[in-house]
Amino acid sequence: MNAITASYNRAVAMLSMPFLEALTLLFIRISLAGIFWRSGRTKVDEDSWLSVSDTAIFLFEEEYKGVPLPPEFAAYMATYAEHLFPILLVVGLFTRLSALALLGMTMVIQIFVYPEAWWSVHIIWVALALVLILRGGGSLSLDQLLTRKK
Repeated sequence: MNAITASYNRAVAMLSMPFLEALTLLFIRISLAGIFWRSGRTKVDEDSWLSVSDTAIFLFEEEYKGVPLPPEFAAYMATYAEHLFPILLVVGLFTRLSALALLGMTMVIQIFVYPEAWWSVHIIWVALALVLILRGGGSLSLDQLLTRKK
């Protein structure tokens, strides 16, 4: 084995440490959660926790009218989902399910609202969600704590 291969193998071994993977998955969870949390906060009345704003309903009636759901129902469901699933992701509870739900929301947005945004935005959201669906929340998650074998 030459020196370059040996150095490469040492670097890969160091980067493959379980703690670094756990930190990376935590970072991915927080990143995906932040995207949807910020979007959810734009849909609620100022100074409220979950009171869906008239503006959000209007957006679903006009700008997001391609979504195949009644606008008021879609506004409430999107607002609640954009609050619930990011919280679950940050704490790492039901990580795969939460990421799958946000992947579904991303695809609805991609198909029915902003089809031109695939390469500029949505592909990144899909990649983050897929990592979490495939890998789970990692060892720094409530999922890990709840499923740990005793």
